[in-house]
Amino acid sequence: MTVDPNDPYAPPNDAESSAPAVSNDDDSSGPWYRGVTRYQWLILVIACAGWVFDVYEGQIFNITRNDMLLQVLDGNTAAVKAWGDNFLAIFLAGGTIGGLLFGSLADRYGRRPIMIATILMYSIFSGLTFFANDIYVIGILRFLVALGIGGEWAVAASLVAEVFTRRARAQAAGIFHASSILGTWLAALSGILVGSHWRYAYLLGVLPALLIVWVRASVKEPERWQATKSKTAGARAGSFRDLLLNSRWNGLAIRGMLLAAVGLGTFWSVTVAGQDLVRELLLSLGISPEEAGTRSKFAYGIVQATGGGLGLLSFGPLAARFGRKPTFIAFQAMALLIVPIVCFLPQSYAQMLVILPVFGFLTLGMHSGYAIYFPELFPTHIRATGASFCFNGGRLLAVPVLLFSGWLKGREDVPLEYAVSGLSLLFLLGIAVILTMPETKQRDLVEE
Repeated sequence: MTVDPNDPYAPPNDAESSAPAVSNDDDSSGPWYRGVTRYQWLILVIACAGWVFDVYEGQIFNITRNDMLLQVLDGNTAAVKAWGDNFLAIFLAGGTIGGLLFGSLADRYGRRPIMIATILMYSIFSGLTFFANDIYVIGILRFLVALGIGGEWAVAASLVAEVFTRRARAQAAGIFHASSILGTWLAALSGILVGSHWRYAYLLGVLPALLIVWVRASVKEPERWQATKSKTAGARAGSFRDLLLNSRWNGLAIRGMLLAAVGLGTFWSVTVAGQDLVRELLLSLGISPEEAGTRSKFAYGIVQATGGGLGLLSFGPLAARFGRKPTFIAFQAMALLIVPIVCFLPQSYAQMLVILPVFGFLTLGMHSGYAIYFPELFPTHIRATGASFCFNGGRLLAVPVLLFSGWLKGREDVPLEYAVSGLSLLFLLGIAVILTMPETKQRDLVEE
């Protein structure tokens, strides 16, 4: 077979490969994890641990925001809805800036030191939220937490992609992103345990700082990164100029960002709305606000999140079997169908608990694809930069969605069910975007 030398996704010439850290063994017999080394498992566990606490820091606001905002805003319920989505928009903006900054630094200075810096950042500022009493101070702290969270994802996703073999990469990256469900569960359990004493849930956010000791002792820079660093002498490493002005990569970066924007925008405006849909249903059935709040936390943080976790775990094997593009398309098409079902069909709490896992599976599962797909689109010297640009740039594009979502859900003449169903139409845009992008199944990571 003739290989186009200008195709960055062409199968590699193993004789010329400059990436000794990752085997290009095409033997597909046996389970995907056969041959995975102890160090590769260690890297996956560390990446997952960082991502678990990363997600905890983001989700704990969703779990505690009503209690927090009611207290800080002196019980002004009208302001709570507006500030809730405004805070999510602030969080997405901070994640974008942090992701772009730390992703570039990780390509330039290495994966390990930047991972340490990001974990330290989101741990400290989450803990400081315990002492905050002013709505604007909390907003600043959430922005700073988001800076660290955005950067940590890009570094960890690139690290997993570079350490694992082509044969195991999709499954490993899928497991990495799926570990986020543990962060959601941890946030849900913390929210339930602390009740209205929301400050203690943020104080627990200091614990990830302990990960730094483990990272310093265990993580080595991937040989791919070291080889590229030596070859380029750092001149192009982490270069936004190379990413955005080079025609080989800029189109992929923009389309990847749009793809992530759909997933992130629908997550914060549609998936997270599962908790609000449950609470509204319970209130309509005459359940007290306190009981409705507790039950909705459980329904969202445990029941729906369990379905979401299974979706995240499923994406990797499905992408390895059928390809990245078909899997993205299938998840988004089915998500478009399930949203109006969960909005209008359930008439009782029990019925809602049956449908919510499917809702979580389909609307959240596609997010594993970002950790799998984005690092495969870009060469080593801008891999974290490119992956971060896609994922965290998608956060920035999702901000208008969040602002619109807050406005729409705050309107008294628009029922929540209709607002959420309308916002789910964004999945159509996601399908249109992925149709224009390349398939990376069974292709090695791009080097140049």
